[in-house]
Amino acid sequence: MLSIFESISKRLADAWRTQEPSGRGQAYRCQCGRPVFFRNSICLACKTPLGFDPEELKIIPLEPGPTARTFKAFGQKEDKPLWKRCGNFDSPAGCNWLVPALEEEPLCRSCRLNNTIPDLNNADNARYWRLIENAKRRLVAQLLSLGLPVQSKVSEDTTNGLMFDFLRSPEKGPRVLTGHASGLITLNVEEANDSIREKARHEMREPYRTLLGHFRHEVGHYYWDRLIWDTPWLDKFRKLFGDERADYAAALRKNYDQGPPPDWRDQHISSYASVHPWEDWAETWAHYLHVVDSLDTALGFGLRGEDVEAEVEPFTVEDLYDPNAPDADRVVKLVNSWIQLTTVLNELARSMGQHDFYPFVMSRPVLKKMHFIQMVVKEYRHGTSLIDDIK
Repeated sequence: MLSIFESISKRLADAWRTQEPSGRGQAYRCQCGRPVFFRNSICLACKTPLGFDPEELKIIPLEPGPTARTFKAFGQKEDKPLWKRCGNFDSPAGCNWLVPALEEEPLCRSCRLNNTIPDLNNADNARYWRLIENAKRRLVAQLLSLGLPVQSKVSEDTTNGLMFDFLRSPEKGPRVLTGHASGLITLNVEEANDSIREKARHEMREPYRTLLGHFRHEVGHYYWDRLIWDTPWLDKFRKLFGDERADYAAALRKNYDQGPPPDWRDQHISSYASVHPWEDWAETWAHYLHVVDSLDTALGFGLRGEDVEAEVEPFTVEDLYDPNAPDADRVVKLVNSWIQLTTVLNELARSMGQHDFYPFVMSRPVLKKMHFIQMVVKEYRHGTSLIDDIK
C-alpha cells in the first residue's frame, strides 16, 4: 500500500489539472454503494455495520462472523482473519475501530494509547471525551498511514511509546496545561468545550485553535524526540530551525512579556513558532499534517484543479529544503495545489461570515522546513538514509 504522501503525490501528478478524475471518488463506500465516512459505525442507508480497519486504513462494511461478537469484512472469504469491536465501542467514546479477533487486547490501536481518561460520571466529561477521541482517531490514522511509530507507552513500548492523559482542572485549581513530556501528551478536556476554547483562542490572539490542532502540535514534540534527537538529522535541524539548547523557559517568558518579533511571518508559520526551535518544529509539523490530510481528503472526493480558479504565485523546487530530492517536483505540486485550494476555501468561509479555513501564510522559509519534515518522515518510513544525499 502506498504511503499517504506518495498516494497524494501520484494522484496530483496524474490528475491535477487534467480531464481525469483523481481516482478515488468518495473516500469510503458501504457495500450498498452509498458513501460512508471516517466516524461512521453503521450505514445510515442500509444499516450495515461499519468499522475502521487499522491495517488497510479504511472504513469497511461488516457482517457477522462465525462466533459471537466477531465480524468479517462484507463478502470476505472464510480464510481471512476476523475482527471484533474496540472495547470502547459502547462507551461514551463511541470508537468505531476494529481489533483482530484473536488479539487478547480489547482496545484498538488508538484507544490503547490512553493512560488516563476523564471521570465519566460527569456528563460534560463524557461528552468532551467523545469529541477528544474523534480527533485523536483521525490523528492516529494519519500517523499510521505515514508509516510512523505508534506504540502504546502504556502496554506496548514503555520506553519509547506514546500515551495520553485527558485531565480536567479542579474547580480550585491548579489548571491542567496541555503539553508533552517524554511520550506523554496531556490535554485539558475543557478544550473540547467550544466556548472555552474560543475564549482561549481570542485571549491568546490565535487565528486557529482546535482539538485536532492540539494533537498534531503536541505529537510533533514526541516525534522530534523519536526522529531528530540523537540522530544525524540533529545538526541540520539546528541550522534550519535554530538551536533547541536555548533556554526554553526564558524564551517563553520573553514571548509572554514582549510578544513575538515583528517579522515572525517571514520565517515562521505562526507567531508561537517563533518562541523557540522546539515550538517552531511542532507548529511546522502540525501544518505538515494539516496540508497532507486536507488535500488528501479533497482529492478523495474528486476535487480537481480545474474546479478551482485562483491566481497564486507558485513555489518552485528551488524553494524546497533539498531541490535535488527525487520527489521535489511532486512536493512542489502538492504545496501549490494546497495554496490554490485554501485560497478559494478561505473566500468561501468569508462568504458565510466564518473564520478563514486556513488563516496562515506559508512563506518560502516555512516551505523549506516542511520539506525537511517530509524528508525525515520519508527516511523513517523507508528505512534508508536520505541525509547523505543532501548537498
